[in-house]
Formats: sequence, structure tokens, C-alpha cells
Amino acid sequence: MKSSKLLVLASVVIAGLSVAGFVALPLDKPVPRSLGSVEGDIQRGAYVARLSACITCHTDTRNGGQVLAGGAPIKTPFGTFHAPNITPDKEFGIGNWTLEDFARALTHGESPGGRPYYPAFPYAFFERMTDRDIADLWAAVNSVPPVNKPAPPHDIAFPLSTDVAPAVWQRLFFAPPDEARDGGGANPMDRGAYLAGGPAHCGACHTPRNLLGARDTERRFAGGTASDGEKAPAITADALRQAGWTKKNLIYALRTGLMPDGDSFSGSMARVVNGGTRFWTDGDLDAVATYLFAEKQE
Repeated sequence: MKSSKLLVLASVVIAGLSVAGFVALPLDKPVPRSLGSVEGDIQRGAYVARLSACITCHTDTRNGGQVLAGGAPIKTPFGTFHAPNITPDKEFGIGNWTLEDFARALTHGESPGGRPYYPAFPYAFFERMTDRDIADLWAAVNSVPPVNKPAPPHDIAFPLSTDVAPAVWQRLFFAPPDEARDGGGANPMDRGAYLAGGPAHCGACHTPRNLLGARDTERRFAGGTASDGEKAPAITADALRQAGWTKKNLIYALRTGLMPDGDSFSGSMARVVNGGTRFWTDGDLDAVATYLFAEKQE
């Protein structure tokens, strides 16, 4: 019932803004970054893929899918999205893309042809990625075998299925950066802020959203909905402590999937660990835990 109401509301908003000519107004977006001079490192890029959950989202492991060939479902109140094929296949993947196309997708939420992506693709977080991380990730993605197979189409109803829907959403809720970001360096707090708010996109699931699917930034990490439709708990410092978490057992859980009570993560979080955080360096696990347990998360 709640999903039906959301669909109706979103449809009304999109229709109203379209009629008003809202979407036709020129969008003042910063010029996409030029990364032509940045040489990507495949090995480091493979690690960035683990940091950013590329493998988790773009590999349908539950159905035996090939690496980065897409298909993993992302359930939302607006319908089910399927992560696309991002192997270097020229027909169904991104084999015809350039590094600049890739950077534009990550930081501006746009395809090489200028089509807006749905926010199920967390470009609102990836826009914080450094040029180095983007170039390295691009090198790694291009090193996997191409898979000549399309991902399943999204299962969303009209008018949300049109390009107008993500265009409206971006105009209302998304402002791409006008300069490259910093990766946080050696300071654990800064590095943790970069990871949690950028490539690791913790807030994509753990922050509540409004009726149009935009994050409630005033309630950051206060709990939300995971990619499989399950409830994602609050991960503010107070919420973590009240739930019995410590910095040490959080790091252990992100490494092993085992929680303090001896139970293991399930659903989306289990996939995050299996495809991502268990491969993280000790330094990055410590940085994220340091940041999440800070009294004030910037």
C-alpha cells in the first residue's frame, strides 16, 4: 500500500513539473572532469571496486552471474532496478565508453549520450570520488572479460520508466561537484568520512529518504532501506553504542560478517561484506569505524 501511494505521488510530481516546463529548463551542471592525463592502475582499481561495491551490485551472484555482467536486482518503493552490464563488451557493456564517459556517469549521473541515470545508481555518493580512484577503477573494469549479454530491464511503471523521472529527480535533489575531491589521506577520520560518504556509500541504505527517494540529510545514518527492501539499521554513533557495538567488534563484523551476538549478517549486508568489506585494508576498516563512532559525523 505504501509503495502504491509513493508511485502515485511520484507520478503526479513528475507530470506536474513536466507540464510546467521544469525539466526543459537548462540545468547548470559543472563541466565533467577531464581525466585524460591520469594513468589508471588495475590492481589498485580492483581494490576500489571492493570499496565501492561495484562487484556486489553489478554481479548477480545469487543466479551464478559473471563478474560485472549486471543483473543483480535493487528493490525500491518505485520498482525493481537491475544493475547494468559494465564489462568491456561493446554491445551490452561499456566497451565503447571513454574514461571521461565513465567519470561523467560516476560524478554526474549521466550516460555518454546525456541520459540521466536513476538514483538507484549511487552517483550522489560517487561524485565525491577522487580522480585517482575513478581512473584506477576504470582500468580495473576494462581488465575483466567482456560478457556479451544484456542485464534484465528495470521493472518500473510509467511515467517513472521515462527519462523524465530521473531528470526531475536530479534537478530537485542532485548537484554534481565543480572540482575534484580529496581521498582523506592518512588521517583516519578524514579517510573514514571520504569512504562512508563517497565510494562505500553507507548512507545509500542507512539514511532515511523522503517520498521521492531523496536522502534526508538532516537524519544522516538514522536508518533506511537496503537494496533488497529490508530495513537498514541506524549507524549513528549513539545508535551503534546502544545496540552493543564497539569500534573493535564493528571492524571484526565488517571483516568476517559476524555480529557481536554471534549471529551473522544476512541479505544486503552479507553481500556487502562478501563482495566488499572483507577485502578492505585494516587501515580503511579502522577509518570507517573511527568515523562512525565519532561524536559528530561531518
